[in-house]
This record gives sequence, structure tokens and C-alpha cells, in this order.
Amino acid sequence: MATLLAFHAHPDDEALMTGGTLARAAAEGHRVVIVVATDHMGAATEGESGRMTELRASADVLGVHRVVHLGYADSGHGPVLHPDPPGRVRFARADTEEAVGRLARVLREERVDVLLGYDPNGGYGHRDHIKVHHVGRRAAELAGVARVLEATMPRDAVVRLVRLIRMLRIPFRYDPEALRAAYSPRSAITHVIDVRPFARQKRAAIAAHRSEVTGNGRLAPVMRVLVRLPVPVFALVLGREWYAESGAPRPPGTAVGADVFRPATQPGTRSGTRRP
Repeated sequence: MATLLAFHAHPDDEALMTGGTLARAAAEGHRVVIVVATDHMGAATEGESGRMTELRASADVLGVHRVVHLGYADSGHGPVLHPDPPGRVRFARADTEEAVGRLARVLREERVDVLLGYDPNGGYGHRDHIKVHHVGRRAAELAGVARVLEATMPRDAVVRLVRLIRMLRIPFRYDPEALRAAYSPRSAITHVIDVRPFARQKRAAIAAHRSEVTGNGRLAPVMRVLVRLPVPVFALVLGREWYAESGAPRPPGTAVGADVFRPATQPGTRSGTRRP
């Protein structure tokens, strides 16, 4: 069995971008860990932010074994980077090597075999997502993680999804120019994971982020529709998750299944066998 760690920028990213992959890994007996850089500075609930409470509920649905917060605050999306909140540094403003060190400590502690991060564009370009890409790659290098898979989507699929959202008249603010440069070209994608059997868990994990689903954020209208979809329809819309493997030897576009969770066996790397 392998240990898979998903490094995300914010609570809810784990469900939207990798929820099916995490549920599948856990179901196949692998150890699954989520690390988030920020907690969105939600309302305090039992000593931690409300967003972290929601993240733990999402993690329980997906079968995740451990959740870690690196201690940073959300940097927001847009041209203005607001001042740091009291007692917290916004992730985009944080010292990169310090953040690398915090993540590398968890990677070593868990003896991680597979790290899930973000593509170089950070998906849709959020400054915290882009920083996750850089911090994740560097921490994996320092900790000797055998494989790094970067969550993404093929740009053509994103365009089709946005067209569907508009056709259904779901309110959604986006920049068409930014969309053309977001995520990854299909040629860069090395892993296409079929997560349709885990659609129910993925939908429930999204629903666990109640403050986002019921709020007025940019993605809230889309999330409200997603959690109301019948499971078979949800599986058609969000039943695949895409990754680009850093330094992958596979031809681009190779569809794979469970091997995504097996650690690479190369000279100088560990086998990845560990406790269940």
C-alpha cells in the first residue's frame, strides 16, 4: 500500500479537484492525507475556523486519514492583495522556503509516496494555487517523494463546462481571456482517473462545505447546482479527474487506473510499502 498526500490551497479544493481520486485511493486501502495551505479565515468554531471544520467533514466522507493546515490565510483572488489578518500571513505573501519546510516535514513524517499538487497555472490562476504548485514541487524534491501528480483539467473540457453552465443560466463570473490560458493543454495530461464509482462521495464532500455552497462566492451558484444533481448526472459531469505527472515517462494522455497510487520503484527511491 502507498501513502498519498493531496496538497491544496483552500478547503473545498480537495473535493472539487481531487475528491474522487482521494475516495478511490482510500477505498483501495491506501493511506490518504490532505494538507491545506490556508483555512480561509472562517468563523471560529471549537478552536478552529469553520472552514476547517467543513474540511474535516469532507475528509471523513472521502475516507481521508489525516488533515493538516499549514497555518496560512487565504490571499484572495483579484488584483488587490489585502493586508494580513491578525496573527496570520496570507499564503501568497508567505516566505516560500518556510512554506516548503512546513510541507516537507509532513511529507517526511508520513513517508509519502505520491504527492498531488497543482499544475503551473494553479488551475484557474488563483495566486494561492500557483504558490501551491511551486511549494509542492520543491517540498517533494527535498523530502524525496517518488511521484508528483499535478491536478488540472484539459482546457477544451473547461470551455465545454463553462458553456454548459451558461446554457443552464447558472450565474458564474469568469474572464474569457484568462480561461484560454487556464489549466493545461490536453497534450500535457498524463493521467485520467475514472472516479464515477465514487460520485456519491465526491458530491457529499462538496456539500460538506456548507458555507461555500450557501454563500455568495464566485463558485457558490455552481456548487449549489452540483450538490443537487442526481448521482448519475453528477458522475457524467465530474466523473473524471486529470493530472500531469512531473517527469512522467508515460506518453501524454495515457489513461490509467489504480497504478496512479503505486509508488515509482527507481534506484534510490523507497518501495512505498508501509502500514495499512
